[in-house]
Amino acid sequence: MGNCCCGGPDTRLTEVLKQYKGQDGVLLPLLQEAQGIYGYLPEEIMIKIADHFEKPYSEVYGVASFYSHLHLRPRGDNIIRVCMGTVCQVMGGGKILEKLFIELKISPGETTADRKFTLESPACFGACSMAPVMKINDDIYGRLTPDKVTAILAKYY
Repeated sequence: MGNCCCGGPDTRLTEVLKQYKGQDGVLLPLLQEAQGIYGYLPEEIMIKIADHFEKPYSEVYGVASFYSHLHLRPRGDNIIRVCMGTVCQVMGGGKILEKLFIELKISPGETTADRKFTLESPACFGACSMAPVMKINDDIYGRLTPDKVTAILAKYY
């Protein structure tokens, strides 16, 4: 996001669009690059991409909404993922999500108003021996209880 030595985001997108012009099968990598520039895929950017490649907006939106690594809404600086696999659920993952809702006032799939945190609840991390598990960015917290959540969040403010 933001500016680089190559100009602002719109200048960078224009350069990326030129780079892919006339090529087939480039929609996914193009969307990935656009997301790298803006941090997510705003509707106006997807419209610009559709217009540039003379594709229907529905095709661009369809690809962007299909892939879980592409995001249609702004995301927070810190991505919180609470495992909701069977073992984590049995061990209290739902209570961890409830505590995060109380602390952050967001549900899975949402971002705080200050864009500090985005909350997600993937199906499984494969870390069942540490259940329940929460991951913030690349940091993993296991054997969680709701009373540990506040102190953990404080590290990211």
